[in-house]
Amino acid sequence: MARTETRMISRPCCCGCVHNARAMLVGMREFDVVVVGAGAAGLSLTRGLAEANVRGADIADIALVEPPPGAPRSPVRTWCFWERGGGPWDPVLAARWERLAVIGPDGRHRASSAAPFVYKMLRSTDVEEYVRSGLDGRVAQISAVVNGIEDGAERAVVRAVDANGEPIEIGARWVFDSRPPTSLPPAGTTLFQHFRGWFLRTDTDAFTPHSATLMDLRTPQPGNGVGFGYVLPFSVRAALVEYTEFTREILDDAGYEAALSDYTGRVLGLKDFTVTSTEQGVIPMTDARFRTRAGRRVFRIGAAGGATRPSTGYTFSGIQRQTAAVVDALTRGGTPVPPVPHRRRHLAMDAVLLRALDTGRLDGADFFARLFHRTPLPDVLDFLDGRSTLLRELALGATTPLLPMSATTVEQAWRALVRRSRRAGVRVKSRG
Repeated sequence: MARTETRMISRPCCCGCVHNARAMLVGMREFDVVVVGAGAAGLSLTRGLAEANVRGADIADIALVEPPPGAPRSPVRTWCFWERGGGPWDPVLAARWERLAVIGPDGRHRASSAAPFVYKMLRSTDVEEYVRSGLDGRVAQISAVVNGIEDGAERAVVRAVDANGEPIEIGARWVFDSRPPTSLPPAGTTLFQHFRGWFLRTDTDAFTPHSATLMDLRTPQPGNGVGFGYVLPFSVRAALVEYTEFTREILDDAGYEAALSDYTGRVLGLKDFTVTSTEQGVIPMTDARFRTRAGRRVFRIGAAGGATRPSTGYTFSGIQRQTAAVVDALTRGGTPVPPVPHRRRHLAMDAVLLRALDTGRLDGADFFARLFHRTPLPDVLDFLDGRSTLLRELALGATTPLLPMSATTVEQAWRALVRRSRRAGVRVKSRG
């Protein structure tokens, strides 16, 4: 059980003397592990730690700290990912698809089985309910708004305000902060994957439930970047239809509504339907380097810990790899530094792609159409999930537009050389 330590809070008054401003005693609760935030990363790690203890690990006292009802929270959203066959989240899947389609800007349709992969969707509310149902008696759930985390040599302290507006302190040997980043690290290129989706129901049969459209590139294209539609059917008359862009600028409400109206009407030919709900989001796609260690006892996980794949915006699979590494380290009694769950060469490739899109050298719609039309779908999914071999990646690279990608690769290498030289205090001169 959690331990409680009583501490006297003293504050200086206006004349400089010290007295008890409210003469109050605050009980600081003590844990071995505190997880801050109950989004995908926080819930995944909390569940992983609790299940490890059930299997016999001795991770001891665990707490999950999240905002109380009424406080600002992340909106209800869906999380999509793919994996081989069955997985630990299967009991709460909202939907799954074994066939995927990509449609090029010219209307060319490429649909195939995703085997051995299955494309899956989770709803955040279902995940939260599922995780909480397994935490009773195993994890302390604390409702509070965190306003600071203080690192320490032996312990960290989470400072928060509870639902009654009272300040509280929570001590821990290890703190994992899963809150979204308030700012991004320095980067060479940053685009945003921004989207709005309509959950809609049609009056007549309009969808193929077993097949999802991963990218439909028949939409109007931005000057730099790429735009596409996305269709995830739940039945012949219900689906999530989204419009997405990878660009520097984010659309306003009118822009999203116009894009979705055009996509559902002109492209998909849907006429009579009802929008039952919407979802919207913005995901940074950046070549910035994220550090998962924020102190001796404090770590970042999830998007703030580099779990997002820069070239795709997918985050959930990276979160699961971080979770597995942290649980393994704590089970072994080691220092649980979460890894950035993407290989360095993949991050380098992603940086080239982002730069090529941002500069306009690369026609984004043509690039993604080529990628999926000329390469077996499982190979593309393997690469985008970071599990492909170098040999397959070289074959995949041969299908991309060589001139813009080669020019951008050279530019990226030069920029990296300049940065290293500046750090070393050496001036680099260009020719010509």
